[in-house]
Amino acid sequence: MSHVGVPRGTVRKRRSLALLTAGVLTIPALAGCSSDSEQTSRGVPQDIAPAARDRVADGSTVNWAVDAMPTTLNAFQADADSATTRITGALLPTLFPMDATGQPKLNPDYLESAKIIEREPKQVVLYKLNQQAVWSDGREIGAPDFVAQWRALSGKDSAFWTARNSGYERIQKIERGADDLQVRVTFAKPYADWRSLFSPLYPKEVTGSPDTFNDGARTTLKNTAGPFQLKSVSKAKGTVTLTRNPRWWGDKAKLDTLVFRAVAPKDRTKALADGTVHITDVDSTTANRIALALRDGNNGGQPLTHGPGADLTPADALRSWALANGSDEEQAEIARAAREKTRKAVAAYGTEQKALRGYAVRKSLEPAYTQLALNGESGPLADDRVRRAVARALDRQELAETVLKPLGLPAKPLGSHLALAGQPGYKDGSGALGDQNTEEAQALLADAGWTRGGGAAEKPKDTKAGSEAEKKGEKEDGGKKETDKAEDKDEKKTDGTGADADKKTEDKEEKAGDEEEKSDRAAGGSDDSAASRAEGLYIVGQDNKPGARPAQGLDASSAVLSPSRTAAVHSLALLRQAHAVSGDTAAADTAARVSAQDKQSGGAPGAYAPMGTAAPAPASVNGPLGKDGKTLTLRFVLPSGPGSQSLRGVGERIATMLEKIGIGTEITKVPDESYFKDHIASGDYDLALYSWPATAYPATDGRPIYAKPEPATDGSLLVEQNYTRVGTDHIDQLFDQAVAELDEKAARELMKQADARIWAAAGSIPLFQRPQLVAVDKKLANVGAFGFASPRYQDIGFTDRQAAGSPADRKK
Repeated sequence: MSHVGVPRGTVRKRRSLALLTAGVLTIPALAGCSSDSEQTSRGVPQDIAPAARDRVADGSTVNWAVDAMPTTLNAFQADADSATTRITGALLPTLFPMDATGQPKLNPDYLESAKIIEREPKQVVLYKLNQQAVWSDGREIGAPDFVAQWRALSGKDSAFWTARNSGYERIQKIERGADDLQVRVTFAKPYADWRSLFSPLYPKEVTGSPDTFNDGARTTLKNTAGPFQLKSVSKAKGTVTLTRNPRWWGDKAKLDTLVFRAVAPKDRTKALADGTVHITDVDSTTANRIALALRDGNNGGQPLTHGPGADLTPADALRSWALANGSDEEQAEIARAAREKTRKAVAAYGTEQKALRGYAVRKSLEPAYTQLALNGESGPLADDRVRRAVARALDRQELAETVLKPLGLPAKPLGSHLALAGQPGYKDGSGALGDQNTEEAQALLADAGWTRGGGAAEKPKDTKAGSEAEKKGEKEDGGKKETDKAEDKDEKKTDGTGADADKKTEDKEEKAGDEEEKSDRAAGGSDDSAASRAEGLYIVGQDNKPGARPAQGLDASSAVLSPSRTAAVHSLALLRQAHAVSGDTAAADTAARVSAQDKQSGGAPGAYAPMGTAAPAPASVNGPLGKDGKTLTLRFVLPSGPGSQSLRGVGERIATMLEKIGIGTEITKVPDESYFKDHIASGDYDLALYSWPATAYPATDGRPIYAKPEPATDGSLLVEQNYTRVGTDHIDQLFDQAVAELDEKAARELMKQADARIWAAAGSIPLFQRPQLVAVDKKLANVGAFGFASPRYQDIGFTDRQAAGSPADRKK
């Protein structure tokens, strides 16, 4: 969830961490519902302006915006990003691309068939290749390419720098079949997700040696086998240029040239208006501008009612004219400059709006979801009761509506960690945790020992939550009090001597800048305040509002996954509910005998405190909760970039919800470029928002995300991609069983059981599927918001033949 994110297609590599950056996270299943049957929820359809190939003109160039130049063209390296996935999708074989329902579908351009032909004593898969399939140098695609890729990705040769080897390490041997067009793959251990392998498929010239794999494929691909081939990579221009592959045997590409152009999200509105890109992901602000441009195209040339200067009232305009023509020359000069600035801004805005009429915004739901991550390594969230209390305080329906409803997209919370609505096997498993319930959340906190008056109010330290820095702060506390008193005296002196002078200066500046301020306000186009855009700290309850709570300190807590004896009882009850939701009735009956309290009415069974535990009064009335002299405050880390307003809005709503149950939040805004590496991956947070991409192979791709962390020799935790540091042995076992289960229906049932237990552990709370907004030249067909599906690059083109012959950088 740095822009995080880009459709992955079916590229099997470490799940894209690009989804963790602010770019994609910026724009902004029923809450708490559960079901014992398969969900009938359907996904949102793709929006690509489909057209038959005979209606699409041949020729032309299309410019497609990507966030940045790809760091590598090797999709199996750790720094492969969304641009890598997009580009290699047009150049290399993908044997089983995802279809519109999120399922892998055999690609007839490369395969005639692929199936399991033996299960005992070993699993054997036989691939029958399309007899026309060749690399761009004319060599047939065949078994040597499969063998070279297996050896490079198996993990047995450390000379190959790979991100991960999932699936390839299970292969025992690869050999030629009955002829050169058959590839026979024998597995040492059963592998349910065998369709995930060999996509993208690289030629043996790339995977055959460490040098070409590690270095050569980072910057160029001389041999390809897609509808396009690589022509050039220009870092100076920020472009990767593809041209038609003359040896392509499938449907001929409609475009002559496809250019992937690096355009930062903040520059995309201008790039569209200038005509330098035809296709680009956009945020809600740009999408709204395009909608307004289309609406205003029929207003008969009337002045725009939005943009720079649009909020100036007649009185403001009269005052501006008076200042510009007044006797005070200094004020008149300032006013005239502000009026000229506004005039230029209005003219530029109008020109851009006229150009934006040539685009349409195609929208769907992206194959990725945003979650609230709860770091269970240390601090209060190491206690699963506190994590469950946080989860049960959330109104996920409200959060989904905040992001999706304004965009006209279905606003339904996501009910699974391992599938999205519309995918086979999707089931809302949130009932294993329980729906939103303030009283039950407060009771969980009370059972965990967090009570009103249990903590002393103190200013939070800007350190890693639950870290040793808190202890240091306690030692320094005595000496700090005297220093604080001295600082207070100094502040009072300063206020008393400088206030009059400051007021005179401020009055003069206010008059001088009044006109310019109005212009800047109107031109902003963003609902994010200057304060929220700035990096830094915001503590919920410290905004000087009536009833605001004092600043709160942090709590050091036990090691990861070591709840108290009472918590263990709750865990059993919660697991019983997980078993019930996942259909494991035998285990559910066993858990039911352990805890009879689950039978009481109200709330989700097993997700509340023991009978007789009184829920505390609302925190907004009684103040913050505390324990052992510490107030219950969680550090909430959010990206500070200009494109992440919506994400920060979601975070602030979550903070308000937590405040109602007595949990304080220390909101820290950090630069986008350090958000993931320095905070999420390193564990320097209590709460965070980021995204994971969808997958057709949850048993393979989900395990490293939810695997139980293991202690390393140096005392740290090996977390793989489980950045919440929360996991259980049983969850790991369910993943291991599913990945070896060759019966697809049985494997899906195991994944549902795993999902119910992931919900019960409350380490990550899925919130909503991310919106996908794509601005596209209105005359382009078969491109836009693809949803789950992989693009068919050969079908993209213009329906207008004049447009097909126009230059890519035309001015509209």
